[in-house]
Amino acid sequence: MALVVQKYGGTSMGSIERIRNVAKRVAKTYDAGNDMVVVVSAMSGETNKLVALANEIAEFPDNREYDVLVAAGEQVSIALLAMCLKSMGYKAKSYLGFQVPVVTDSAHAKARIEEIPDTKMRADLKEGTILVVAGFQGVDAAGDLTTLGRGGSDTSAVALAAALKADVCEIFTDVDGVYTTDPNICKDAKKIERISYEEMLELASLGAKVLQIRSVEFAKKYNVDVHVRSSFNENLGTMVTKEDKDMEAVLVSGIAYAKDEVKIAVMHVPDKPGIAAQILSPLSDANISVDMIVQNVSEQGFTDFTFTVPQADFKKALAITKEAAEAISAKEVLTDENISKISIVGLGMRSHAGVATKMFQVLAKEGINIQMISTSEIKISVVVDSKYTELAVRVLHDAFGLSGEAK
Repeated sequence: MALVVQKYGGTSMGSIERIRNVAKRVAKTYDAGNDMVVVVSAMSGETNKLVALANEIAEFPDNREYDVLVAAGEQVSIALLAMCLKSMGYKAKSYLGFQVPVVTDSAHAKARIEEIPDTKMRADLKEGTILVVAGFQGVDAAGDLTTLGRGGSDTSAVALAAALKADVCEIFTDVDGVYTTDPNICKDAKKIERISYEEMLELASLGAKVLQIRSVEFAKKYNVDVHVRSSFNENLGTMVTKEDKDMEAVLVSGIAYAKDEVKIAVMHVPDKPGIAAQILSPLSDANISVDMIVQNVSEQGFTDFTFTVPQADFKKALAITKEAAEAISAKEVLTDENISKISIVGLGMRSHAGVATKMFQVLAKEGINIQMISTSEIKISVVVDSKYTELAVRVLHDAFGLSGEAK
C-alpha cells in the first residue's frame, strides 16, 4: 500500500462530466490499494470570474477580502468531487484549507506555507477515507483565510505530499508532461521523461506554465517525486526528481518564454550608494517581485535603472516607482508592456562554454535585438520585443537540437 497525493487543475475539473472522470481515476488508484489525498483547483474559469469582480468593485482590492473572495472556487470543487465519490460508494471527506490546516504567513494573495499538521488527515486516512482538499488556500496565525497565488494548488499538493511523506505526488493537468518548449509554438517539441528539480525550477520561474514555481521548491526541499501527467489519458508523463548523470549530459533541456512581464525604467538616476535600494525596497514591501535588473554605466554622475515586474502587479508597481523616483529626483519613469522573456535551461551549461554566445548569435541572425540579459548556472534569459517571441523560441529550439529525441 502506498500513499498517493493527486492534484487536478481547473481544466480537469471544468464540468460535471470531467469531475466524474476525475472521481473514476481517483477510485481506480484507491482500488489498487493506495491511501488517497486529492487536491483540486476551482473549476476552469471560475477564479478569473472572481478576480474580475474584485477588480470591478475596486481598483486596488483589499488583499484580505480578495483572498476571501477568490478562495470560494475551490470550495465548490471539493464539495462536488466528494459528493461524486460518495455517490459511487466510496468514503470521502472534503477539507478546506483552514480545516487541514494549511498554516501560512499573512502575505495575502501570495501567502507562503509554514506548516501542515497531519494529525487529522492521518486519522481519516486510517479509516480508509479519500481526502479531497482545496488547493490554493490556507489560514494564517490570526485565523484569516489566505491564498497562495495563481497556480497555488500545485504548491498545496506538493506541500501535503511532503507533510504526509507520500510515495508520489501526481500532478494531473491538460498536458501530458513537460515539453522541451511550448508545443503550440514548436510542433516538434518533445516530452521530457525525467527532469531535475533545478531545471524545472528554472523553467517554472521563467514562464513554463506546467508547474507553479513554489511547488517545485517544496519538491526539491523535501525530495518529493512529482509526476506531471494528463488527466485525459493514461500515458506516463514527466517525472520531476533529483538530478542524475544522464541529465547532466544534456546541454539544453528546455526553452521557456513569458509574455506576462513589464519593463519599468527609471531615467537619470543619481549614481550613488543606496539608490537601488530606495527604488526596490518599496516594491518589496508591497510584495511585488522584481525579476531582471539592469543599471547602465554611469555618465556624469547619473545612470538609468531598469527592471521587470509581473504584468499583474504593473499598476501598483508603477505608482510605487513613480513615488520613489520623485524622492530621489530622477528625471522620469518609462514603461514598456510589449516585451517577452526568452530563456534556455539545462544542467549541461555548468560544464560547457559558449552557450550564451550561440544563443546571441542565433537571435542576431534573425534580427532580434536583446534588451536585457540575466544568467544563472543553468539558464540564460533575454528580454526581446514581444513580436519576436515565437520566432525566437523556434530558432533556439532548433539551434540547440531539441527537435530530436528528448531525454
